[in-house]
Amino acid sequence: MRILITNDDGINAPGLAVLTDIARELAGPEGEVWTVAPAFEQSGVGHKISYTHPTMIAELGPRRFAAEGSPADCVLAGLYDVMRDAPPDLVLSGVNRGNNSAENVLYSGTIGGAMEAALQGVRAIALSQYFGPDVAALDNPFDAAATHGLATIRALLERAPWDETDYRLFYNVNFPPVAGAQVRGTRVAAQGFRRGVSFGMQPQMSPSGRRFLWVTGGAQNVPTAPGTDAAVNLEGYISVTPMRADLTAHDALAEVEARLA
Repeated sequence: MRILITNDDGINAPGLAVLTDIARELAGPEGEVWTVAPAFEQSGVGHKISYTHPTMIAELGPRRFAAEGSPADCVLAGLYDVMRDAPPDLVLSGVNRGNNSAENVLYSGTIGGAMEAALQGVRAIALSQYFGPDVAALDNPFDAAATHGLATIRALLERAPWDETDYRLFYNVNFPPVAGAQVRGTRVAAQGFRRGVSFGMQPQMSPSGRRFLWVTGGAQNVPTAPGTDAAVNLEGYISVTPMRADLTAHDALAEVEARLA
């Protein structure tokens, strides 16, 4: 198996090292693992592509590249430059430092990388490690992902549906904020919504007298509706959420059409 890995925390992020180990075991001795990851952190860039300026790319070692762009840029670079002669069978994005459950999905560069791979017709999985007090106390805060990542990916590849529709399925996996030995299992869960939690802005004056704005986040320990992603994560379960890039509100189509007729 040929695997392309990327992330949004940057080429030197510890979560990418965890994913590299997982991918190498998954690929096996006859397989290949290629890395194309952002040269600098790209958290929160979503599905951004840098079509207004070129992306510099540098080879750091065998099958290891850093690109000055977003995770989606890195996937495109992998498919159309680095691996153009023999494309990957699978794209893995992560392991993100922090959860990409609930509304975080909409901002996540980790999700953006997997989404771009799916749009390009390649199977893709995004992986993220929920953080919290129990995780912060561990020697390896990615312990749950490192312990259960390989089995989770194998289960998806071997048993989950993969289609060839226009907006292909891809998968969002979040590991709970506990040690690997404390993970209670896996739950297939819809994307949730943290009520009362949103991004904001906080002004700050610089020493030179200039005014700057910092984006502020909300509490991540707020559970979503029962059975949805963040809720099962906070209960100690790995969440698996099938996703598509199609943003159409299909449930509202008929009503909107009737009202506008």
